[in-house]
Amino acid sequence: MNVKNERTRQVLAAMEQAERQAAKLILQAHGVLAETKTGKRDVVTEYDRKVQQLLMSLLREAVPEAHFFCEEMDERDRLDAEHLFIIDPIDGTMNFVHGFHHSCISVAYAQRGTVCAGAVYNPYVDEMFTALRGCGARLNGRPLSVTTAPLSESVICFGSAPYNPELSDRTFSLARAAFDASLDVRREGSAALDLCTVAAGRAGLYFELRVSLWDYAAGALIAEEAGGRCCTLEGGPLPADGSRTTILAGSPANVEAFLQLAKSL
Repeated sequence: MNVKNERTRQVLAAMEQAERQAAKLILQAHGVLAETKTGKRDVVTEYDRKVQQLLMSLLREAVPEAHFFCEEMDERDRLDAEHLFIIDPIDGTMNFVHGFHHSCISVAYAQRGTVCAGAVYNPYVDEMFTALRGCGARLNGRPLSVTTAPLSESVICFGSAPYNPELSDRTFSLARAAFDASLDVRREGSAALDLCTVAAGRAGLYFELRVSLWDYAAGALIAEEAGGRCCTLEGGPLPADGSRTTILAGSPANVEAFLQLAKSL
């Protein structure tokens, strides 16, 4: 048995358990009040903070030497730490605030800058998406695989980068092109779940013009371990320094097709 892989598997199990426990806060939420951060579309609630605090406490019990890079944190630890958890406590906060039951908890575990495990949990439908690097991706324990269907026979998910209105024209130009090239498009409000939707073969592609590391760290690993490709909209690797980025994910063939489509616009 590979001791390192077994240790990572144990960490992933702790992540799953922590997410399920923290999800109870989401499911029991009532009277949710939103505060704005950078603008009216960038919101946070007391539940984001409570979920994050509980996750950090539970994960510290599992990995006492752990560091953290979390969305609702003023000072974030270094990305090259020996043991690092990358956390989005509620991805899809706007959905959460307005009662759209499409939000999730996203946790990635990284070692010295490499994401080794990811878990994304949608408590509303009890779907736990997980992946270990080199060991495949799973949904509630069942193996996942991206679709083999071409774009013309697929649904495409996209994010509207709502915190960056200067990107709206480009976003919706791409969305129109995606609509014309596919069966239909979806904008569901959670980058992590969009990546998992690709991993599960439910959508053939996902793109967005501005995401943060906590939005995609776990979901990108899950999509890749399901046989997908994740890159920037220029076709390059996703950044390893925590900077915000464009993102494109899908089967390798669909990603390449969309890269060529995007260049033509």
